[in-house]
Amino acid sequence: MTISLHGSATVLFQGDSITDAGRLSDPGYPLGRGYAQMAAELVRSAWPDSDITFINRGISGDGVSDLRARWREDAVDLKPDVVSVLIGVNDTWRRYDSGDVTSLRSYEDDYRTILTQIREGSDTRLILVEPFLVPVAAEQWAWREDLDPRIQAVRRLSEEFDAALLAADGLLNQAARTAGGAERIAGDGVHPTPLGHAVLAEAWTALVGL
Repeated sequence: MTISLHGSATVLFQGDSITDAGRLSDPGYPLGRGYAQMAAELVRSAWPDSDITFINRGISGDGVSDLRARWREDAVDLKPDVVSVLIGVNDTWRRYDSGDVTSLRSYEDDYRTILTQIREGSDTRLILVEPFLVPVAAEQWAWREDLDPRIQAVRRLSEEFDAALLAADGLLNQAARTAGGAERIAGDGVHPTPLGHAVLAEAWTALVGL
């Protein structure tokens, strides 16, 4: 499905460091320097007469429980017309680097809660971006045991909430093959390179009819 952005709308990007992309460390780039900024530029270029406001509230290091804790202030109160969410890789990463486990049930329940809250009393449209991993180290392949079920949960939620789905995991892994290696798309397997962000931005704009 696609979401029409023609006319007037407020679009909110939410997530972790992939969405943050430096916005908090560089006030000159309130949308960061990643896919959110690139997508906004593509939309503005294609529809210069539209009245679309883009907001980025991604915060580096966040997992789904962090997103739920700040959701009222950083999402619901902003009254967005469209919300784009990318969250989940930190819930996997922390299991492997610090032993901090977020169960699949907790992940899906928290994710469902934020989507329910943003839809209460509104017709907010949703774009769900799959969490992804483009392994650059052999040990990262083991992370798929934890991440893949989270990807499936996002797919279930996209159907449950009639949300547009950006199937980022397969997209970026295929892009890595095309580009000649995972490092060209995500230097550490998690954070996209400029090329990786561009791939995400193009796929995102396709979901809004660009």
